[in-house]
Amino acid sequence: MKHIGTLCLLLLFLTVSCEEGKGKKKAYKPESLGAINQLAVVMEDPLWESEVGDKVREYFAAPIVGLTWDEPIFSIEQMPQRVFTGTTRNRRAVLFVSIDSVDIAHVKTDLYARPQKVAVIKGRNKQEIIENLEAEAEAMVAEIRQMEIEEMQARFYRSLSKDKVLEEEFGISLNLPSLYKLGKREEGFIWIDREIQKGTMNILAYEMPLDSFENDTTLVSNIVKMRDSVGKRFIPGPDLPSKETYMVTEKAFAPYVFATEFAGKETLEARGIWEVHNYPMAGPFLTYIIRDEANNRNLVLEGFTFAPSTNKRDYMFELEAIIKTLKFL
Repeated sequence: MKHIGTLCLLLLFLTVSCEEGKGKKKAYKPESLGAINQLAVVMEDPLWESEVGDKVREYFAAPIVGLTWDEPIFSIEQMPQRVFTGTTRNRRAVLFVSIDSVDIAHVKTDLYARPQKVAVIKGRNKQEIIENLEAEAEAMVAEIRQMEIEEMQARFYRSLSKDKVLEEEFGISLNLPSLYKLGKREEGFIWIDREIQKGTMNILAYEMPLDSFENDTTLVSNIVKMRDSVGKRFIPGPDLPSKETYMVTEKAFAPYVFATEFAGKETLEARGIWEVHNYPMAGPFLTYIIRDEANNRNLVLEGFTFAPSTNKRDYMFELEAIIKTLKFL
C-alpha cells in the first residue's frame, strides 16, 4: 500500500507539472512582415505634420554616412492609429508616437509578431514627446537596426555558399549567400563578389601587421594609405591605353572612422567613398579592421558596391550583415 501511495503522489506531481508547463507555453505570434529597413510610424497626421514629425524624421530618417548621396536609415511609412490594425500590426519595425496621459519611451519586443520591435514614445504634450525622442531615439534606432541585421542574416540560411576559401586562407568563416562567388585569390588576399542588376557587390579580406594603426593622430590617413595600396595591387579599373586605373579612396572626403567591437575584438570601422584612379567610377565602402592578437595581425574585411545611378543603402546593409557573421575558427 505504501508503494501504491507513493506512485499516486508521483503521478499527481507529474500531472500538475505538465499543466503548469502548458500554462507557460508561449502564445502563437505570426511571422512579421515588411521589407528590410522599412519602418511603420504610427502617429496622427497633425502630429506628423508638426515639429514632432520633424524630430522623428531627424532621427529615424537621418542620412547614412558614407553613401554617394543621401539615403535614410529607414524608409518611413506613416499611418494614423486607426489604420494600424489586423495584419498591419505585424510589421517588423514600428514606431508608435502619441499624446497621452503618460510620459514614457520604451521598446517592446515581439508584441504582435515575431521578430518585431515596437518603439513607443508618449507624452502629455508635444514638448514631452520631443524630449523623449531626443533622449531615446538613437538607442531605439540601434535596437531596430540590430533586429534588421539579424533578419537579413536569417535570410542567408536559405542558400549558403559551401566555399571554404576564407577558412583556408585566414581561418575564418562568413555566412555567404550562394550568389557570392570567388573572384580573385592571391596569397593573403581574397575577393568575393556577386552580380546585381546594374553592377556588383564585393567583399575583400586581407591582413595587416598588428601595429599598423596604433597612432591615433595618423589613423585616418593610415587607413586611406592601406586601402589605396591594396587597391593599386589587387583591384584594377577598366583597361585603358596609356592609363593606369585602380581603386583608391575618394580624395575629396576623408572616410568616417569609428571605434567599435567585432566578434569580441577591438575593431575600427570606416565608411566612405571609393573611386577609380584615372576613370569616372565610384561607390560606397565599409571597412572593418579587426585587432586579432591571437594571430598577431589586423584582419581587414571590406564590403563595397558598384551600382551607378542606383540607391545603395540596402546593398551596403547586406554586405554589413554578411561581414557581421564572422567567426574565427
